[in-house]
Amino acid sequence: MSPSPEPTPTPRGPAYEGRLLPRTEEEVVDQGAAFDLGTLFSRRGVLGLVGLGAASAALAACAPLSSGAGTTAAPTADPGSDGTATTGVDGEIPDETAGPYPGDGSNGPDVLEESGIVRRDIRSSIDGGATAEGVPLTFELTVLDLANGGVPFAGVAVYAWHCTAQGEYSMYSSGLEDVTYLRGVQVADADGRVSFTSIFPGCYSGRWPHIHFEVYPDVSAITDSTAAIATSQLALPEAACTAVYALPAYDGSAGNLAQTSLDADMVFGDDGGALQLASIAGDTGTGYRASLMVGVDTTTTPSAGGAPQGGPGAGGRPPGS
Repeated sequence: MSPSPEPTPTPRGPAYEGRLLPRTEEEVVDQGAAFDLGTLFSRRGVLGLVGLGAASAALAACAPLSSGAGTTAAPTADPGSDGTATTGVDGEIPDETAGPYPGDGSNGPDVLEESGIVRRDIRSSIDGGATAEGVPLTFELTVLDLANGGVPFAGVAVYAWHCTAQGEYSMYSSGLEDVTYLRGVQVADADGRVSFTSIFPGCYSGRWPHIHFEVYPDVSAITDSTAAIATSQLALPEAACTAVYALPAYDGSAGNLAQTSLDADMVFGDDGGALQLASIAGDTGTGYRASLMVGVDTTTTPSAGGAPQGGPGAGGRPPGS
């Protein structure tokens, strides 16, 4: 049997592959199945660490959330015994443009100044005056603090926004200037998680289906768009998009999707969305659940977030804009 790997000393305690050991008094191979599962889905793999038997047990814990048309699934983070993340990420989430429709005050409209913006369900306007229709989608982001060994980034505030089923943006598209749906803020819990209840966004010309988000150090910082410590986008998997866009409510999206790809997208094209492609499960009847691990490194300088002053820019052109 191969000798146990040696942990790496850090100011926060012993770690292996950047993750703190939940059982500091035990060897790396004795950290438990949850820790082994995180190692399995790192690029180095768990097979060389704990053997095929433990790897099989770890895989069994990763059954899909549900099944149906357009379903794919991959593991999401689970809290360890001490609350640390047990599924790592392969690097920092890429910095991306906030696009021309951020609503964060960087180019005019500012939803982050409004009372009620901190909310989980973003399907309706803050004042309740309008509701976006579409296939239900819950999306979850797990934010990890890469500057501190990949532990959960508890307390950060995440602002998320996306287009309607018709590819329009509240606060910007014609007729939606006074509407604030599909925008909201959540504060990460002890496991670094935020979750939003929404609808599946449409696909407009020039862009792969996506969800925008900004990460702020805390909720008090959201009123200053320059305070964001990360700005990026979540990409939605093709199979789920194809299933959703076959529905009449998403008229036009199927044609737009057929004209682009992850590799050709102006945002995800650098690497095919390697760190931004969400895991997803569900179907068009019951809705979908998407999840993404988001690594944030506060030791690096954010290089994105400043929205263009109008025009499609890097955000593509939604219908009616």
